[in-house]
Order: sequence, then C-alpha cells, then structure tokens
Amino acid sequence: MAIKEINLDTVQQFNEQYGFETLHPLVNVVRFDKPREVEEHLVHYGLYALFLKENKGCKLSYGRTKYDFDEMTVTTFAPGQTIHVQPMPGVTYPKWTALVFHPDLLARTSLGKNIGRYEFFSYSSNEALHLSLGEINIFRGVLDMIAQELHHAIDKHSRELIVSNIELLLNYCLRFYDRQFITREEINHDVVRKFEKLLKEYIESKAIREGLPTVAYFADKCCLSNGYFGSLVRVETGKTAKDFIAGYLLNAAKQLLNDSTLSIHCVSRKLGFEYPQHFVRFFKAHTGKTPKQFREAS
Repeated sequence: MAIKEINLDTVQQFNEQYGFETLHPLVNVVRFDKPREVEEHLVHYGLYALFLKENKGCKLSYGRTKYDFDEMTVTTFAPGQTIHVQPMPGVTYPKWTALVFHPDLLARTSLGKNIGRYEFFSYSSNEALHLSLGEINIFRGVLDMIAQELHHAIDKHSRELIVSNIELLLNYCLRFYDRQFITREEINHDVVRKFEKLLKEYIESKAIREGLPTVAYFADKCCLSNGYFGSLVRVETGKTAKDFIAGYLLNAAKQLLNDSTLSIHCVSRKLGFEYPQHFVRFFKAHTGKTPKQFREAS
C-alpha cells in the first residue's frame, strides 16, 4: 500500500490540512491539540516551518535517521524537504505549536538575504532543539507577538514587524542551539575525536582511491546531517569542518614532502588531489610557497 503524500506549498494548504483559519496568506502561528489519529505519510514542504512539540505525538524521520521526540523540542523544516511522519503506539494525538511562513514573505528583506545563516533548517530530525523552561517561555513569547500582528488590522507596518519577529525567533534558536552544543559537550567531544580518527585514516589509506575528503563523508560516518555536524565542529574547535579538513591535509602534505623520494605528483595523488596543479594551488594558498619551494627550504 502506497504511503499518503501531502504537499504543503502554501500557508493556505497548511491551514486546510490541519484545520486552521487563514489570517495572512504568507504566514501563520497555530496550536494543534485536537484529537486526531496520526497516519503514516510523507510531507513535502514548500514552506519554512518551526514546530514546538509538546508531547511524544509521532515519529519523524528526515533522511535515514529516526528520532522519538521528547516533550518540548523544536524541529525545523525548509522548502524542498520531505518528512516521513509515523504514528507512535499509545499516543492518542500529537500536540504542537507551529510557525509557518512562505519564502515570499521574506522577499526584499534582510532576513531573506540572510536566511542561509540559520543552518538548523538543514538539521535532521534527530538533531532537534531541546528547550529549557525559560527558553520555552521566550519561544512562546515571540510567537505571541507574531500572532498579535496577525490579528491586528493590516497596515504599512505589519509585514516589517512580522518579519522582524520571525528573525528574532530564529536568532534565539541560534542561541539555544549554541547552548545545546555546550550542555552536550562530552558527546560533542566524542564526535570530534571520531572525526579526527576517521580523517587520519582517510588521508592515510582512502584518499588515493576515493579523492579528497569531504565534510559530507564524515558527517555521514558520525550519523549527523552536514549542517549539524558543521555547527558542532565549529563550536568545539573554533574552525569550520572544511577548514579542519584542510589543516589535516596541509600537515599530511608537509610530512610527505619531507620524503624526497616522493615526487610532487605522487604526493598530490596520495592526498586525493585529482590534478597536481590543484595540490600546488592548495598548498600555496595556505603556506605562501609552492610544494617545490617548501621542499627546497626544508
């Protein structure tokens, strides 16, 4: 039997799907607490959505990873994502509060230009944001301000105020995620240690066959989305995952160049560079010297 599929390309479609009134064509703040059995289905998002889960109402999976949601967690979805929703045994119906908004709402706004900085929209379901009581109050407080604007008569200030408050909420989510990275410090240390071990092994034995190491490869090995993995590495090390990999490559390159029996072409192949000139460009960009100049100066 085929799984039911739902397209949520507009706020109107979202409202019709869950039984809400449309107060604005591009944005809504809603609370769902109706007795309604959850059936397995796929949701294709054409909207941005932030859900505050108030109970263990269902299982969600984004990609390959599954997560049973604890109470009071926030998960976020973006246009182009598909979410697999499954019911949970023993739970009558889910309870949640949500903010949904269409990309068109952000047209010609600073938030529209900077929406890419909110990397949590690319996090997987198992990387949901777990809120403290104080954070829940802040989250709800900003949602209330947006809701008040939706019930206010539309005037020349409406859109600006709504978008400003959405941006405020997203900025709070950035802060809360940073706090979550800190409170899960030991787990994060383990991830970074695993990353370093895998990176060392990759450069030593796999790069020559599989090419340059990528962030996506190590995120997958750590069972994390690219976005969450990158954020975690940046918080733990102060470097982006890409820069972390580049640093390892550079150190490996220097060690190999110290072996005068290896040609520069051979060194570049061992590190995973497809063409020697790419290796030369990489090395000079990070050291100011070509591999040949570095070897002669050693």
